[in-house]
Amino acid sequence: MNFSKGTASQTLSHVIDESKEEELFAAVCAHAKQTAVLASVESLLGWDERTKMPVMAGTYRAEQIAMQATLVHRQRTDQAHGERLAALAESKLAKVGSSQTRATIQLLQKDYEKQLRLPSRLVEAIAKACVEAQQAWAVAREESSWPMLQPWLEKVFALKREQAACQLPDRDPYDALMDDFEPGARWSVVAQRFERLRAQIVPLVRECVDSPQRPSDAVLKRNFPIAAQKQFVHDVAAGIGFDFKRGRIDTTDHPFCSTMGPDDCRITTRWDADFLPTALFGILHEAGHGLYEQGLSREWFGLPPGEAASLGIHESQSRLWENMVGRSPAFWEWCFPLAQRAFPKALANITAAEVQRALLAVQPSLIRVEADEVTYNLHVMLRFDLERAVVQGGLAVADLPAAWNERFAKDFGIQPQSDAEGVLQDIHWSGGLIGYFPTYTLGNIFAAQLMAEATRQLPDLDQQLASGRFSDLLGWLHQHVHSQGRLLESEPLVEQISGHPVSETWLVESLRRRYGPAHGLAAG
Repeated sequence: MNFSKGTASQTLSHVIDESKEEELFAAVCAHAKQTAVLASVESLLGWDERTKMPVMAGTYRAEQIAMQATLVHRQRTDQAHGERLAALAESKLAKVGSSQTRATIQLLQKDYEKQLRLPSRLVEAIAKACVEAQQAWAVAREESSWPMLQPWLEKVFALKREQAACQLPDRDPYDALMDDFEPGARWSVVAQRFERLRAQIVPLVRECVDSPQRPSDAVLKRNFPIAAQKQFVHDVAAGIGFDFKRGRIDTTDHPFCSTMGPDDCRITTRWDADFLPTALFGILHEAGHGLYEQGLSREWFGLPPGEAASLGIHESQSRLWENMVGRSPAFWEWCFPLAQRAFPKALANITAAEVQRALLAVQPSLIRVEADEVTYNLHVMLRFDLERAVVQGGLAVADLPAAWNERFAKDFGIQPQSDAEGVLQDIHWSGGLIGYFPTYTLGNIFAAQLMAEATRQLPDLDQQLASGRFSDLLGWLHQHVHSQGRLLESEPLVEQISGHPVSETWLVESLRRRYGPAHGLAAG
């Protein structure tokens, strides 16, 4: 399909005047909302694949999702839709309309042009390959067999390079892939920020690990029956504000949050009967995503004002609730009685302060999703560097396990004993989420800066959390983050809210303030 922005504008310009602009804008919005309905069916198929689908159904599910992805792409690149957008871009609405209207026109046109550069056969190929690769990943991780996944990852990386070349041909291919998750981000800027953060985190990890006052997490490694965990994490999620009339919890092998509509947000976790944080912090993290999704404008669902600003902002919400709330003394004043009722044997003769202190133990570990908050970003930086090297051609997919183990030993002082503990632990690459990993650490950086401002504006926040009153914090996030949709990119949004340029300084200060005293170190 050949489409010229100028030609489209000229095609409609002779029939459009100011009196017709609102009608044209309504048509563009209706088309985008119809596209969101189609895309939600694809999301539902993906959720089912990861939670309920029979093991043998993977091949046909790949065909289903590929077909649905093709239909969504066809809808997104409809020529008449593009012509309406091009005409609106020259209209008075695009210049002096409301901020929501202007953002809708601008961002829908950007999305349209980006999608138009993708051939349908590539969209279908990526969708199909990613479902098949995810099925292969589940088996490969279970059997700790890199050779089972390698050919699939080679295929996925090749397809994603082709996607990058099509969508944003003038950019570095990794920047082009990151743009799907963190619009406007550049890997060189991200890498510099990560290096500054790394330079301060590595010494903090060393100080914590070497401290004779390091907390023990033994109280978290008792027996916590899974049936009781399910009710407990449900109660915790409901307590912080997740609306179960508009959402649900399910089990999966790699936790995620998926939204199928303005009133259908589904979160997942996994269970470990001998380690409570696996499920609890999985749910706090995914419920943080869910609270963001449930806080987006229902009126604008499927349109930029009703969509998340970026994956980095999304991660800021999940990490804020998971770590800055969920590991705080105030939170455990409220949460501990719930935990004791759920696990009376495991938590007999234990105090809230002991559990909360145990959650601050810093110890280099193999698995990212179970890592403590201080070492977590080192896991992310490793993946960021490796996937970027593969995309940019400096590292072959076949060499990922060796590169992973070498870097892990250097960063953590330990080495995986199997690929399941190493390069096979994450689903992202097999699912085509290449360029996604840096958003985790960006989210931590954003979260610390946002939480500092929330605490400044809500001076009695600790007392509120201790009493189980989470509504003020949630309301603050709704007002300043959720309600903004995609009107601003990540860094301008955080700067607007906090009054300061984005900096990793807030995260470093937050980690030292919260983890230092628990390890006998100075707080700052």
